[in-house]
Amino acid sequence: MQDERILITGGAGFIGSNLANRLAGNNDVIAIDDEYLGTPENLEGAVDYRQQSVLDDELPTDVDVVFHLAALSSYAMHEDDPTTGARVNVEGFVNTVDQARQDGCDTVVYASTSSIYGSQTDPSPEDMPVTVNTGYEASKLARERYAEYFANHYELNMAGMRFFSVYQGFEGAEEHKGEYANVIAQFAGDLADGEPPVLYGDGTQTRDFTHVDDIVRGLELAAEHELTGVYNLGTGDAYSFNELVDMLNDELGTDIEPEYVENPIPDSVYVHDTCADSSKIREEASWEPQISLKEGLEMVCRPYR
Repeated sequence: MQDERILITGGAGFIGSNLANRLAGNNDVIAIDDEYLGTPENLEGAVDYRQQSVLDDELPTDVDVVFHLAALSSYAMHEDDPTTGARVNVEGFVNTVDQARQDGCDTVVYASTSSIYGSQTDPSPEDMPVTVNTGYEASKLARERYAEYFANHYELNMAGMRFFSVYQGFEGAEEHKGEYANVIAQFAGDLADGEPPVLYGDGTQTRDFTHVDDIVRGLELAAEHELTGVYNLGTGDAYSFNELVDMLNDELGTDIEPEYVENPIPDSVYVHDTCADSSKIREEASWEPQISLKEGLEMVCRPYR
């Protein structure tokens, strides 16, 4: 993308700041964030940063493209305060998109979630049945339904991106997330400090780990191709937490066994396995993941050496 005026909500957060910094070189990028989960320290100077909430009345939506990434993004946050979770994730989405629509913007790319597939060891396509077991999942599925409304009623381009286990490492913009960071960042940090990583259950759960650089390219391509619908962003390869710890030990030159603890998240809501079928966005926008897990772990571990 180039020579576009762009708004990124949640723009000081993990994925949002990576996207803002990538696009700011060739575009006029505005990033807003309420700083609950983000920090402006993640952003480069070329980004026009403003501390605002997606619930505000006057948002800078006179833009060509909106990337709506702002959200309360964990199961625990929604269980602690379901009303605030719904307000930020659903009302904030509708508020932002409707202001953009009124300002003449017709392209919105927004964050959904792959959690609604539940536990799946086979690659999950977008058209498979989905279920909602948590407030977080309910809020993201509500976004998809409202996006369908905006697309059908107002003919907006509305692309919902179902992310699969996005990581970068604590040396990137993930550092401020702390306990909410991807397990790759947490496990690498533990091992580098000589501490055993803590695994829920027996460590056989699997994730389709996707590097943030690949996610950012997918978001950009969705806007460039003016996509409408929902799209998976994942590699199609799944690794267990046990395998992940072994790979991180290899990268760091450590030999530390993990600590296994009882899973504090109820089995009825815990997603044990994820794997993406990303053929839809590959076909419609020529997106391909470029960073293998081995390459990504090397990038995560490099600062610790």
